[in-house]
Amino acid sequence: MNRYVILAVLVIANVATALLVVRDRHEHRLAFIALNKLDKIRDELNIEFGRLQLEQATWAESNRVDQVARTRLGMVFPRTEDIVVLRR
Repeated sequence: MNRYVILAVLVIANVATALLVVRDRHEHRLAFIALNKLDKIRDELNIEFGRLQLEQATWAESNRVDQVARTRLGMVFPRTEDIVVLRR
């Protein structure tokens, strides 16, 4: 009788272990899929960041700033006679 109890406990432990392995493998697959999605999102964000940096560099070029200052703000370079040098 004692032998059958030990055998039953071992069989139950073996089945439980197998089920836990299956569950863990499934969770691993889900985590791997989530990781791949996050990697893809990271890559897309890096591409967008590069585009934004390029756009910022374009808008900040001195030619662009000069053009906006002249057309929108009506700014011009001062004439030589309008420049005043202050000394201490």
